[in-house]
Amino acid sequence: MIPLEDNVADIIGKAQRGLRISDTELAEKARVSSQKIRKLREGDFDELALLRVAPVLGLAARALCEIAKNEWHPKKIDERDSLAQFNTHYHGMAVNAYVVWDPASRAAAVFDTGADCTEIVRFANQEKLSVKLILLTHAHSDHVADLPRLREETGGQVFAPARESVPGAETIDEGKRFRLGKLEIDTRLTWGHSRGGMTYVVTGLGHPIAVVGDSLFAGSMGGGNVSYDDALRNNLEKILTLSDETIICPGHGPMTTVGEEKIHNPFFAGQV
Repeated sequence: MIPLEDNVADIIGKAQRGLRISDTELAEKARVSSQKIRKLREGDFDELALLRVAPVLGLAARALCEIAKNEWHPKKIDERDSLAQFNTHYHGMAVNAYVVWDPASRAAAVFDTGADCTEIVRFANQEKLSVKLILLTHAHSDHVADLPRLREETGGQVFAPARESVPGAETIDEGKRFRLGKLEIDTRLTWGHSRGGMTYVVTGLGHPIAVVGDSLFAGSMGGGNVSYDDALRNNLEKILTLSDETIICPGHGPMTTVGEEKIHNPFFAGQV
């Protein structure tokens, strides 16, 4: 089982950085000691402190405590429905890539490359898949590390967000649509973590699939490195408005669903 990408200290840190709230300011607004804030940032669980800190940071207190107590993990997604996840390690950091395919034609799309595409290529050959598309969620190195080899091994046509061009990739804007047998792949610009973060929404299978890159994680989100406010808004408006059964395929951590994130993600619980 792939663990959650972020713990409570990570979540608090992302919210603090996004809102530009120092430990001292957070302590004053939450009416807790600076020592308590430091302890929370170090991963020490203090439910009362979390309940006071959460609203200051715009986080859902119940969902935050749930993660702190290790009481929630998204239900395991059945990967047999023309969806496969590949988890590799890039300089010690786990990163995901995905393959989605049309069961009738065996035409496939690969989303990102991870650190090493060996298993992706092996899987495609084993399942007799024809990789037509390589779709990149964003250009951060852990997500495109093995692109030259993946392109050479599969012959797939590579596409990347226009705001984050990648050598050898054709650039695309929001609204671009792809067909893969009976599947449709729609593109949604969900930037904020990066300048051009793209979400790919796949329909035509048993459940809709949203490959979101680092826009959203199970129980968390990518840091708002470019714009925290826009990262929050795009996640709310372009991902969490999809149907509850939509499978979310994040760049790090386990797969989840829109329905689970609407309840259990401290950044968004109760807002949709």
